[in-house]
Amino acid sequence: MRILYVCDELAIYGGLERVVVDKVNWFAGQEGYKVRLLTVNQGTHPVCFQLHSDVLFNDLDIQFHQQYHLSFWRRLIKSRQLHHLFRKRLSSQIKQFSPDIIVCTRLDYLRDILQVKGHIPLVFESHASRLATCFEGEGMLRRLHIRYLQLAVKKAQKVVALTKGDAVEWGKLTTNVCVIANVVHLNESDTYSDCAAKRAIFVGRFSKQKDIGSLLRIWNLVHLRHPDWSLHIYGGYGEEQEAVLTEINKMDANIVIQKATSDIIEKYKESSILLLTSRYEPFGLVLPEAMSCGLPVVAFDCPYGPADIITDDIDGFLIRHRSIEKFANKVSLLIDHQELRQKVGRAGIESSQRYEASKIMPLWEDLFKHLTNREL
Repeated sequence: MRILYVCDELAIYGGLERVVVDKVNWFAGQEGYKVRLLTVNQGTHPVCFQLHSDVLFNDLDIQFHQQYHLSFWRRLIKSRQLHHLFRKRLSSQIKQFSPDIIVCTRLDYLRDILQVKGHIPLVFESHASRLATCFEGEGMLRRLHIRYLQLAVKKAQKVVALTKGDAVEWGKLTTNVCVIANVVHLNESDTYSDCAAKRAIFVGRFSKQKDIGSLLRIWNLVHLRHPDWSLHIYGGYGEEQEAVLTEINKMDANIVIQKATSDIIEKYKESSILLLTSRYEPFGLVLPEAMSCGLPVVAFDCPYGPADIITDDIDGFLIRHRSIEKFANKVSLLIDHQELRQKVGRAGIESSQRYEASKIMPLWEDLFKHLTNREL
């Protein structure tokens, strides 16, 4: 079977990038599969994670960002030109590779793919909550634009959501929805955190979605009770980076900003608690990653990922109603009791195995075989 993946870019050490690379690498290593991976805006950036030697990789070099600095009318013209170029180059790749199935991970590209794919089945793999614009309080024009883009999923042969809650939302647009959780890059060593280090960890962008403001307020309360503990933040890029760094510089709360890394597993094992303060999550990849390293996790019960991953009070803690005080209290409880940290961490190691490739990827195989009428 020949599979064509279309994604935006693989330039940063992010969760989506890790998942895409893990999936294409898995298929490339299986007998009977040929995989081509297309990025749209990679440009001169190196691929952030190593690709399997049998993955055929090409960048279409569209650079959609060229339009964003232009005035309204010039931007419209430039956008039409770039989308035309995208369809032209994508069509050439499709004719050359002759895929049996196409997988797209970005909503913005669905309409273009639908115009050039012919009868090839198209799968939209949703890595952003369908209601993200509502959660982030986007303006009306932006919400209408996203709504327009989302209508294209009606013509996709399948929409794959990462959680049951998000599947319900996509189900309001199309009946062709299923749930397949992310493959997670789990800790594959036989070493785990002993939860002894006086260090908590947060992994994520400085963005409205991740709600770093709440993270800082929580840690300020924790720091007042436990000044000997530190919070290490990895991956601090994002649209709110400048404002967040300014705020952190004003604080005296033992917060350390670290660069994003491709070896985040080792950083989990050097820590004792993971915090997640997102307003929404299409999945919440850092949760099972950290759990596989033996860390207890504390997360807001946001739509929709954490509740699918965490069994509250067993392998982690879900904080409802976005209560800053309750979140800080739960972190302090874990800090006060190392045995509790270790107990919850051990439960997390076991439950995180639900997301290993050997359990998730056969679900993708079955879906592809079903859509292409192959033997199951």
